[in-house]
Amino acid sequence: MNLSRFLLVILVAALPAAAAGPLTGFPFTNETLHYTVKWPSGVQMGDATVSATGENGGWRFDMNFTAGLPGFPFTDTYRSTVTADLCSTELYRAITHGPKRVTEQTTFDQQRHLAERHTLMPAGGGRSQLELPNCAQDALAYYFLARREMGQGRVPPAAKVFFGGPYQVSAQYTGAMDITVGGKAETTDHLNVSIKGPASDLTVEVFYARDAARTPLLIRIPAPIGKVSLELVRP
Repeated sequence: MNLSRFLLVILVAALPAAAAGPLTGFPFTNETLHYTVKWPSGVQMGDATVSATGENGGWRFDMNFTAGLPGFPFTDTYRSTVTADLCSTELYRAITHGPKRVTEQTTFDQQRHLAERHTLMPAGGGRSQLELPNCAQDALAYYFLARREMGQGRVPPAAKVFFGGPYQVSAQYTGAMDITVGGKAETTDHLNVSIKGPASDLTVEVFYARDAARTPLLIRIPAPIGKVSLELVRP
């Protein structure tokens, strides 16, 4: 390679990333993603919305999940606030599963390594404290942390994650996998996410787009009826 060609290669490599177009989606911009929730048969059973909003130097994450089960309302609402480093500061959960209704708020004191969990509904649910590791994450915060790590070419670290109680979460990258989303073929990065708690032991599959934001295109969650899927609805 002659000197002029060598310098041209160096110049092209040094061009700013913006030349390829502006980066969108978390962690670069606010975003709202819509998903269709499907039975194992592929029939639609509900909808989910996941959003990230920059707030007070950190982030606010929201997830709303609604399923249309005859005679059995199924609605979940989650809200998480985190620091710029994605350390949790507060988690709000409101759950309606048929006649069961639970509302909780967990406040994280990262400096004291303690969280206080307050059950707002049913009345008299009381309070409890949880010991925290450094920069502890709730489940929604970890979901977004995984995207940030994947965007940096790293598998998300194993962690103790909080969602009411503590859960041990670990991720395994299985490589590239081709899927179809919205009738379009996609090559994705596939993770198996193991979640273990006092009464839980399951593995969730997540298929990430190969964009800078590592947008989750498809999520498969095991259930007694088979694997329930969340499939991204493209704008």
